Amino acid sequence: MHSVTKATLARIGRWCVNVNRFTGARIIYRGVACTAEHGDRENELYDVIISGGGMVGTAMACSLGLDPNLEGKKILLLEAGNKKVMEKVPDAYSTRVSSISTGSATILTGTQPYYQTLLSYALITFDKENLQDEMAYIVENDIIVAALTKQLENLSDHVRVQYKTKVVKYTWPKSHQVEDSIPWVQVTLANGQTLQTKLLIGADGPNSMVRQEAGIPTVKWNYDQSAVVAVLHLSEPTENNVAWQRFLPTGPIAMLPLSDTESSLVWSTSHHHAEELLNLDEESFVDAVNSAFWSNENHSELAETAGSLFRTALSVLMPSAGSTRQLPPSVAGIGPKSRVMFPLGMGHASEYIRHRVALIGDAAHRVHPLAGQGANLGFGDVACLTQVLSQAAFNGKDLGAMQHLLVYETERQRHNLPMMAAIDLMKRLYSTNAAPVVLLRTFGLQATNTLPAIKEQIMAFASK
Repeated sequence: MHSVTKATLARIGRWCVNVNRFTGARIIYRGVACTAEHGDRENELYDVIISGGGMVGTAMACSLGLDPNLEGKKILLLEAGNKKVMEKVPDAYSTRVSSISTGSATILTGTQPYYQTLLSYALITFDKENLQDEMAYIVENDIIVAALTKQLENLSDHVRVQYKTKVVKYTWPKSHQVEDSIPWVQVTLANGQTLQTKLLIGADGPNSMVRQEAGIPTVKWNYDQSAVVAVLHLSEPTENNVAWQRFLPTGPIAMLPLSDTESSLVWSTSHHHAEELLNLDEESFVDAVNSAFWSNENHSELAETAGSLFRTALSVLMPSAGSTRQLPPSVAGIGPKSRVMFPLGMGHASEYIRHRVALIGDAAHRVHPLAGQGANLGFGDVACLTQVLSQAAFNGKDLGAMQHLLVYETERQRHNLPMMAAIDLMKRLYSTNAAPVVLLRTFGLQATNTLPAIKEQIMAFASK
């Protein structure tokens, strides 16, 4: 069982607790947002078209729209779904939440105008003076998209958005000049409209049509696991500012705090077990969750004994190191109709770019949720690509040229690949009950817990 050190919270109104996996928490507020739709324009040339208006795609549109060097550039966001409209804060918490690192928080706060917009709609408040003490904020995905959508309203002069828009075909330009060939990417929509762009950014998820149509190979595999998510009602109100994660033989289970009385569940397990969990009545499901966090049924006596001796030895050598052992809160119920499951896997595009094409977010990489890094990798892509395009615009360069897109690909792969490898290794390390491996991971975790310098390095890398 792994826990984190608690931190004091100030509470005002309706909020979602942001949580630091290792060191504490702050407040995240919920808010409302809406945005306007725009009419269609035939054969119009854009500087950038972003395909996919989820968290990462919408963040990309906002980031480009706010960059002063890109002022005057024509940017279009295409989204197949409806626009996010929240007339009021929902009574119930959403089952889909993300762990937002401090690095991603900095990206989301962005420049001062965007930060003020967030504050005025009581969405997220970041304590910048103490941000280095945080590792992550737990935020509902819908709330993030709503805030970003609201920001796009303020950028409507040079960032257009088309909702309920399905792309049926991409036509690619040649990387070298050919007579009568089109110089730009052509985007054909289901309504027959054709658009052109100097740069197409694929933010259309793990099954990216942009990636597939561009012929970019992907290395991917399934974990033969599904994640069951739900909103949990705690047995009693508590200073719920600790994220809990336990590694079981079937996969990790995590409890992420939302409020004094509610937490978000992410339980990774076998497909069969996930189906069973979905079909349980509420009482049986609650019993299963409590048992998963509290039961010692699967503990190895050898590992427990060896771990206890090792822990004692470490406490003698470093009496001030380590942290106080804590216990997770018990669960009393679940949110109505909040149980959902989805399959888990790993995927990585061999290339993030082609001529006039760039991939970001899940279109470029997909990871297991055990480390809560999926959204953060995507927001890191947004920050890097914005910086690259901003510099290109400042220098008067073609935004779709390979020269600077290669800089984006190199920088992001250098960050994403080690993170993805570490997550995959951790998943596999905790998927075996072989005694030597169990002992190795037990000693490794206990040693890491007593060495602040190592924990700080892990937090620093994960929070980028």
